[in-house]
Amino acid sequence: MNRDRIEGNWKQLKGKVREQWGKLTDDEIDQIAGKREQLVGRIQETYGIARDEAERQVADWESRH
Repeated sequence: MNRDRIEGNWKQLKGKVREQWGKLTDDEIDQIAGKREQLVGRIQETYGIARDEAERQVADWESRH
């Protein structure tokens, strides 16, 4: 999935983001608004993981959706 598809389909994808990263709040997900870099940063911060790991998780998630 490319960046444009994430932003364009964000309303449909929000539920899938909640399933994958349950610690993210609804407000955080709304603020991300489909922006990949913000999603990676928020995952990194919330889960206390390295940026590379957050990038890998998002890339894996993108390949499934």
